[in-house]
Amino acid sequence: MDTKGAPAAARAWSIARDYLKDLQSSGTVRVRRSLMPAVGMTLGAVLAYFIAEYVLGHTAPIFAATSALVSLGFGRDLTVRKVLEVAVGCTLGIAVGDLLMHLLGAGLWQAGVILFISILLARFIDRGVILATQLGVQSLFVVLLPPASGGPFTRSLDAIVGGLMALAITALFPRDPRVQPRRDLRELVDAFSTMLRECAGALAEADSTQAWHALVRGRGSQGKVDAIRASLVASSEVARLAPAYRRHRAELEEIETAVEYLDLALRNGRVVARRLASVINNAALAEGAAESIAQLLEDTADALEDVARGLIAERQEERSAQMRSARLALSEIAARVHPRKLRVERLEGEALVILLRPMVIDLLEATGYDRQEAVALLPRL
Repeated sequence: MDTKGAPAAARAWSIARDYLKDLQSSGTVRVRRSLMPAVGMTLGAVLAYFIAEYVLGHTAPIFAATSALVSLGFGRDLTVRKVLEVAVGCTLGIAVGDLLMHLLGAGLWQAGVILFISILLARFIDRGVILATQLGVQSLFVVLLPPASGGPFTRSLDAIVGGLMALAITALFPRDPRVQPRRDLRELVDAFSTMLRECAGALAEADSTQAWHALVRGRGSQGKVDAIRASLVASSEVARLAPAYRRHRAELEEIETAVEYLDLALRNGRVVARRLASVINNAALAEGAAESIAQLLEDTADALEDVARGLIAERQEERSAQMRSARLALSEIAARVHPRKLRVERLEGEALVILLRPMVIDLLEATGYDRQEAVALLPRL
């Protein structure tokens, strides 16, 4: 009996079981989120093929379906620019391939020359990676596949049909522009509030290492800010283009404004976390002061959750109610951000409290206060 193989087999089975379990949960989420994009991609490809074959009379217009399918895709942020990049890349690649093949003929060395010229042409036209990839791939396909029966530029016209169909699908059946910004905002706020709670825990346990972990988390959250800005650009574009979603432009603008202040608050939060590590190492806070500041940070994290709920709620009434709750909570927090009210006595502890004030102001502005109103809510030093 092979006793050495049994533990290895058990480990392999455990890894496979965990993978399948994760695949089941994450795969289900991906499928659910991809239902409508899949419908749009299928509809665009089928309609492009139908138009090219039955309206234009082309035989097997596979490039019409391919151009529409690739243009729509499963991109995270489906913007008109991205659809145009892919559509133009497909169309231009096929046109360049048709033209050069007409001049050079078909063959392996011709394919290499055409691919090289197509890539350089794409880089000349645009710095984007998408255009270069699509132009190169499609021109290569033109050379390697059998010639079209309808003439040298039949496939170019098929690609144009596919690209136009992709644009029509994007305009008439767009993805809800609020979904991705809401998802990104939720992730950003979760990271921010977790950072604040870790700072509170570091104070409660007098653990400077935990404060450094909070700082690292805060620094890592900058990517989430960049992601939500990108998704807001895409969503605003869809809201302007699609008649069905134009009414949501004000909601997207509200999220965009709030994100700018949340970004400032997060940057100030990182400064607080960095100072906190020094304060803990130097034992600059008495026990009462540490407890007061830790509670203030916990309350700020709770208020931050209210801000997120106020920005991502479906109904206007719910958004307004949650935002009022967030404004009230942050106003009460602002009234406490003073060294004496937090029982701070030493200079280094006072410096920490001073650093908390800009973060609270930024959060107040994220809820709709203007700068002067937010500053007025803080007690005078």
